[in-house]
Amino acid sequence: MSSSFIARASISPAFTPRWPRSLAALLCSALALSVAAPALADDCDGDGVDDCQQIAAGAADMNENGVLDVCETVRGDLNLDGIVDGADLSLLLSDWGTAGSGSDINADRIVDGADLALLLTTWGTLAPDGCPTGPTVPDWATLIEGAPDPAIVHNAALRAAIETTGLAWRVSDTATGMEFVLIPPGTYDMGCSDSQWYTCFSSESPVHSVTITLAFYMGRDEVTQAQWQAVMGSNPAQFQGYPDSPSRPVERVSWFGVQDFLGSAGMRLPTEAEWEYAYRAGTTTAFHSTPTHPGGTDVDDQVGSIGWYANNSGSQTHAVGQKAGNGFGLHDMSGNVFEWVNDFYSSSYYASSPASDPEGPTSGPFRVVRGGSMLYDSDYCRASYRGAYFPLGGSYDSIGFRAVRTP
Repeated sequence: MSSSFIARASISPAFTPRWPRSLAALLCSALALSVAAPALADDCDGDGVDDCQQIAAGAADMNENGVLDVCETVRGDLNLDGIVDGADLSLLLSDWGTAGSGSDINADRIVDGADLALLLTTWGTLAPDGCPTGPTVPDWATLIEGAPDPAIVHNAALRAAIETTGLAWRVSDTATGMEFVLIPPGTYDMGCSDSQWYTCFSSESPVHSVTITLAFYMGRDEVTQAQWQAVMGSNPAQFQGYPDSPSRPVERVSWFGVQDFLGSAGMRLPTEAEWEYAYRAGTTTAFHSTPTHPGGTDVDDQVGSIGWYANNSGSQTHAVGQKAGNGFGLHDMSGNVFEWVNDFYSSSYYASSPASDPEGPTSGPFRVVRGGSMLYDSDYCRASYRGAYFPLGGSYDSIGFRAVRTP
């Protein structure tokens, strides 16, 4: 926490301020840039007690930014909005000539020109850093895990990218209980990744650089039958009646039917570019990381460790989250069910795709699906495979979806 904004003087606490102030906190009273730094790095009021400890003990921090309110008001941020600006000037002028108000910056018991001069000295200044408060949790979410777990997000660069956003890594949607993980902004090469056994389709070329500019939350798992039924009141899935059916991915849902679910829950589908970026999680191979190949693999025999597909599924879906996740902590990105994404399909779109946040063609008869399914072989489970299905079709027992939320 910077001390360059804080002045200290011995003053009497015999006035009533706008916000509660302890006797110790009142030592932080006047603003003079020449005062030496305090002995503690986080001791803005110079009382010898760490500010974070004071806040934890109940000291005033009305805006919950980890900075003692008294230290913000004495430097001119009278409304505690993090910056000294016209709003603070208006407060000071409204208190002009009064005694015992929070606008008495120099604590001389009168709001006058001296206080105005101090406020103007710090005009435009942003609030100092506060106590460590952890990553931000969206209003719609409940925190599960703030920082990315190195055992799951094993790529140090991805962990750093997640932490740089200032957002919590793993959360649940409070209303539905659905779990989400944070996907940070980044750049990757989108398109053709051949596997050991299969070459790419022409629609997967050319390989092109894509930048995802905004962080987003993606469902850790495909949306389940139970989650669909809780929101929609019915269950269209083919694979009902098994003990684990509620935890299996919902299928036989059209692209348009999915929009009804998402609209009710405040969610959306990922774009095709977001989906592939999230799938790869820093890898450039046909298949994302596996337990034995943390950097990804092109070996088709490895698919069984990360997904349910034709070779191991018994031609039916399985409960989500049983196979190894990828480097972001997403499960079943390969296999189980194909996943609707938001984009219209065009086999030639990559030749003209924008470099940043592509959203697909503006129209077309088909929508894109990604990820492969329990009915198809490993070719369709590759990172770059693109499928096209009619969006009104609700009879596909191999297509489901994964939700995205904006922070």
